Amino acid sequence: MAKMGSRKHLKRFKSPKTWPIHTKEDKWTVKPSPGPHSIENSLPLLIIIRDILKLADNSREAKRIINTGKILVDGRIRKDYKFPVGFMDVVEIPDAEETYRVLPDEKGRLVLHPIPKENSEFKLCKIEDKTIIKGGKTQLNLHDGRNCLVDDKFSAGDVLVLKVPEQEITETINFENGTIGLVTGGKHIGEIGRIKEINITKSSMPNTVVIETDDKKSFQTLKDYVFVIGKEEPAISLPGGK
Repeated sequence: MAKMGSRKHLKRFKSPKTWPIHTKEDKWTVKPSPGPHSIENSLPLLIIIRDILKLADNSREAKRIINTGKILVDGRIRKDYKFPVGFMDVVEIPDAEETYRVLPDEKGRLVLHPIPKENSEFKLCKIEDKTIIKGGKTQLNLHDGRNCLVDDKFSAGDVLVLKVPEQEITETINFENGTIGLVTGGKHIGEIGRIKEINITKSSMPNTVVIETDDKKSFQTLKDYVFVIGKEEPAISLPGGK
């Protein structure tokens, strides 16, 4: 039993702090499959169906719902109950006419934010890095594990508006002063504001960003923690109508 638990399950008290579940309810919870997101930055599909959306009372019911093929992630049917659903992913339940986007709350937990149907047709993907491959094309490596081949010039930190499931790039949000950033890590996680200053260091010290919130308060955070979500206005629906 111990070996089985180590492969398929995870002790609840060892589950990431990003998971919005009670660690003392049961001994075990499901362990996500290897996939596009790390365990810290994703939620297993079963946790979403059973614990967050409460569409099932137990694991057996949740697995049955998932196995019917009626749960979509980024426009594709997912039947693996351990599938890792992560930041900015879109979860759609057509039969219930419900659609959600995975976002961090101000406690650093991943939550499912209800979004309108028209928001389900795209997602935002951050360019983590890029490489030049054979033939001179540029390969963009995105935060959700996707790779895109492009001819145009893009920079790490920029965000693509990606049509799903087609993976068609419809717009680019550059990482620059004046754009709107969502903080995805550190003590300001979940906060949103306009980028006022980008500080690029030429040492071992990390690059930082100064963000100003709507109430004119400013704070500094690491550049890697900032995910741009819009130019003049957020491109996505946000919790609390932000």
